[in-house]
Amino acid sequence: MSAKSALNKAIFIPNDERLLAAVQVKRRTKKKIPFLATGGTGDYTTFICLSVTNKKPAQVFLTKVKQFEGSSSFVRRSQWTISQLRQVNGIDSVRDCPEFDLIFESGSDQWTAGSAGEKCMFVQILHHTCQRFIPERKPEFINCHSKLLGGNSILHEAADSVSSAVQKASQALNERGERLGRTEEKTGEMMNSAQHFADTAHKLAMKHKC
Repeated sequence: MSAKSALNKAIFIPNDERLLAAVQVKRRTKKKIPFLATGGTGDYTTFICLSVTNKKPAQVFLTKVKQFEGSSSFVRRSQWTISQLRQVNGIDSVRDCPEFDLIFESGSDQWTAGSAGEKCMFVQILHHTCQRFIPERKPEFINCHSKLLGGNSILHEAADSVSSAVQKASQALNERGERLGRTEEKTGEMMNSAQHFADTAHKLAMKHKC
């Protein structure tokens, strides 16, 4: 089971929520926590999760979830509504990088994702979700590559690729159909010519007998 599936099953499905995206992160400025109230000590893995409620009107949340070393369970640590999100800083609008910041009304977090690709996918889904569910005062997305904010997004590129492949296949079938049509037309002409030749030969043969 993937980490996203395990998170969805353990944290979000029991709360009648649906997990939209999750990214494994580490703080760029690590906090030293010798002991946690949950009883966990030492290393842990952190996930930032984006979820939506199944009930209408839908509510969207950003949730910080931790999994302690040696444990298969997840612990919900912090949660914000998406309307509390004020800014998403992608750090670099030119090159792909794993760093990003989330700025809320009550504070901010500086994160590094497992990879630039994981960060890009999470930010893209977050941006799309904000556009869909926040009618006004949408959070600001700064220092983000244009492909993450619509237009030439990863999802649009994938859709364009599929559309292009379908168009090429359709064009090939049309061209093949045209070639088959021309072949059938030529075959018909040859058959007519052959039939005409046979009829003529038959008439000449009958005259010769007479």
